[in-house]
Amino acid sequence: MGDEAKKLLALLNGIARRTYYGEEEMSDDFLLSQIYPDVPKEESSGLITKCTGLLKNMVSADMDFNQLDAFLVSQTKRRENPLTEEQTQVFRKFWKNNKNKIHDSIIAKTKWNNSLQNVLWRIDLKAQARNMEQMNESSAIMEFQINSPENKSEVVRFEMDETKLTEVLTQMKEIETEINNYCQ
Repeated sequence: MGDEAKKLLALLNGIARRTYYGEEEMSDDFLLSQIYPDVPKEESSGLITKCTGLLKNMVSADMDFNQLDAFLVSQTKRRENPLTEEQTQVFRKFWKNNKNKIHDSIIAKTKWNNSLQNVLWRIDLKAQARNMEQMNESSAIMEFQINSPENKSEVVRFEMDETKLTEVLTQMKEIETEINNYCQ
C-alpha cells in the first residue's frame, strides 16, 4: 500500500471515528494537520468533504460488497474528481474492516428502550405427589435476558400453564401475520 493510500485510509478512519463513534476531537483541522500537513487547506478540505459524502452514502445504504463495487465503479467514471483505482481499493479495505462496527454503532445510538438479548425455555411436567391424585400438568418455564441502553442486564423468569402458553402462541402468530402483511 502506497503512502497516499495509507493517508486516505487514515482519513477514512478519522472521519468514521468522528461521525459514527462520537470522537469529536477528530475535527477537520486535526485530521488535516495530522494526515495532510503539507497539502493546501482548500485541496485537503475538498478531499474530506468528498470522503465524508462517499462514506455517508455507503453507510446509509448499508452496502454489501457487490453494491460497494458497483458504487465505487460509478465513482471512478465521474467526470469531476473521479476516484482512482488505488482509492477504490482503500475504500474496499476500509469497508471490509469497518462495516460491521459502524453498523453496530448506529444501532446502539438508535436504541432508546430495552432490548431482548436471549430467550431460554423448557417444558416441565409436574408429577404426582404422595398426597395428591394425578397431577400430570405441563408448564413452560421462560427466561428472558433483557439489556438496557446503559448495558445493564436483567433476567426475567416466569412460568406459564398450558392455557396461557396457547394464548401467547396465538398472539405471536397474529403478530407474525401482521408483520408479513406489512412487509409484502
